[in-house]
Amino acid sequence: MVKRWLSPSYPLWLLLLIACASTDATIPRVRLGDLETNAPTPSAASASDDVLRIAVAPVYSPRQGLALYQDLAVYLGQKLNRPAQLVQGKTYDEINNLVREGTVALAIVCTNAYLEGQEQFGMQALVVPQVKGETVYYAYLIVPADSPARSLADLRGKTFAFSDPLSNTGRLVAVDQLLQMGTSPEAFFSRTIFTYSHDNSIKAVAENLVDGATVDNQVFDFLVDANSPLPARTKIIARYGPFGSSPLVVNPNLDAKLKAELRDILLALDADDAGRAILAQVGIDRFVVPDDRAYDSVRAMRERARMLKK
Repeated sequence: MVKRWLSPSYPLWLLLLIACASTDATIPRVRLGDLETNAPTPSAASASDDVLRIAVAPVYSPRQGLALYQDLAVYLGQKLNRPAQLVQGKTYDEINNLVREGTVALAIVCTNAYLEGQEQFGMQALVVPQVKGETVYYAYLIVPADSPARSLADLRGKTFAFSDPLSNTGRLVAVDQLLQMGTSPEAFFSRTIFTYSHDNSIKAVAENLVDGATVDNQVFDFLVDANSPLPARTKIIARYGPFGSSPLVVNPNLDAKLKAELRDILLALDADDAGRAILAQVGIDRFVVPDDRAYDSVRAMRERARMLKK
């Protein structure tokens, strides 16, 4: 059984009103995700030890994330003969904390959040998704379809959407590109917001709420394949990458037997009809063993960003 936490949707006009302080106090945050659902706080994840708790970082907005991953949670729970719970948080940092505390057995996280957790407490990548034959992904720089912008340089003095403070394609990539131009988001853009998911960043650009955003190409392409009207109301003016795919991760102290069982089940997910249907639902070919060297380009961007703060 998968337990889900949902709360009433918010009207669209709240988009411009919902904000709070970020980890970077100079950048306001707009919670577009609140338009759909309030994801639970970490305290909502408490359960007995026999429950398989799986955390989903807000790469997609909460409602979309629940729709995509609940079948995977059910499948894993059935294979392990345990009840399963999906747990969501507002930010990548909240998901990292759940993994750090051992509150969840497995988490789906962003590449940069994974490297943050790896540095802080030894977070381990269990498997990575292979999508369209590749274990890499890219960042798309998108603007409204009618925008005259042809490059990032054309967005000087404009508004820009980041997905999350720890997002690779949704923030770090743009920060790194600006560093190479000798500037920073605070100096370059007139205003930036956080949307807390890539599909919400795409929505913000499509609805002309911001002048640009960088987003995960796999989320963008997934929406195209799903016939969402949003991508057609934007245009891609740059692509950055490739970067190592976002992994499924565990706490390094997770029970070794459970860790091995989870890895084996995920690696064999494409071997039966039910597993292949779940993979198709989330747009994944199969899961494979991660190659840590694939994350070196993101590590380099993280180091350059750190140097800026010194």
